[in-house]
Amino acid sequence: MRRAPPCALLMIAGLWAAPTLAQTLGPEPPKPIEPPSALPRALHGDRTKNLDRLFEALKIAPDDESAKYVENRIWAIWLASPSDTANLLMGRVKAAVDGQDYDLAIKLLNAVIDIKPDFVEAWNRRATVYYAKKDFGRALADIHHVLAQEPRHFGALSGLGIILEEMGDDKDALEVFRRALAIHPHLERIPDLVKKLSDKVDGRDI
Repeated sequence: MRRAPPCALLMIAGLWAAPTLAQTLGPEPPKPIEPPSALPRALHGDRTKNLDRLFEALKIAPDDESAKYVENRIWAIWLASPSDTANLLMGRVKAAVDGQDYDLAIKLLNAVIDIKPDFVEAWNRRATVYYAKKDFGRALADIHHVLAQEPRHFGALSGLGIILEEMGDDKDALEVFRRALAIHPHLERIPDLVKKLSDKVDGRDI
């Protein structure tokens, strides 16, 4: 059997030692906060009062685990629709997003919003899909609609901050992330973004 010449062996060794594509490109940009795949049942009773109580509990949660429990309760209320059709379509939206069929997901979300225009989570989900498609204009329009209805929506705030940062507006992105943390002090990944942007924004004259 013929042996590879030394130069070929060196080339192979160099390729083996070279960084992978993922290492070369660096870490992926952060993604908006989304609900977990498994949620508890939504609380019965007055929706507004239940949310108010949960948000108060979220502010004083002693640790990440407790905060996550309360956060999931909030997501459960946000995702609960009195329309069976809307709930069915939202399930199909999740399958479409998981399969990265964003155009189908948007069509389904358009249908949900037509059926239940006051279903805030459908608007928030559509904003997230538009963000995945890098259609920042439409994503921002949907986020503003969500926040007009529910200013405490930490998922929409995280998405708004991420888009503003990608657009180069570090100052406003930092302000939005701080708003999100004031609502949900144990929010995942956002404290790191606040620290990074604080170093950039507070360290220079704006």
